Amino acid sequence: MLRLILAIFTGLVGAAVLHLIILLSTPHFSNRDAYTRSVAEGRPHVFHLLDDSREKTELGSGDPFMRVAVCTFSVEEKAVRLAAFGAVPFWSVAIFDSASNEIFSMNDRTSAGGELDILIANQVQLAAIRKAQPEGLSKSILVEADRDKGYAVLRTMVPQASFVEEAERFLGDAKCEPTPWK
Repeated sequence: MLRLILAIFTGLVGAAVLHLIILLSTPHFSNRDAYTRSVAEGRPHVFHLLDDSREKTELGSGDPFMRVAVCTFSVEEKAVRLAAFGAVPFWSVAIFDSASNEIFSMNDRTSAGGELDILIANQVQLAAIRKAQPEGLSKSILVEADRDKGYAVLRTMVPQASFVEEAERFLGDAKCEPTPWK
């Protein structure tokens, strides 16, 4: 009886250790996470329009009626401002840190006047910006980033072919730029 209990206990401990090793080693072997795919799209601080391939499905919604753009950014030195203006039927933005954790999201229905105007900064930068109250940030939404690097996914709806040009202009003109404020 004691041998049976010892065998069961050894098996359970071994299974727990094996599962823990697998869970902890997964990030090491996974080099195609969403942040890595976003970085591969091109240079940082620029929205890159995704095509209708697998990358769009993995970084976007997979919806054929959506056009998607992605921008990687770093708030290590300066805050980053996201801005987009245009007459599209619907848009949404989601901001993620480098670990692909969503830190903020919104759409045109929840924004001020239907315009995208977001300032992303770390805690120290946000405190300095709030203290200085720079001109032109009165309608901006301030988002605190816990990590220095991240990415933003901007989506817009294209319900008909006639909306494609305006949607691509909206995404192509969208800004993801460092600000003059540290």
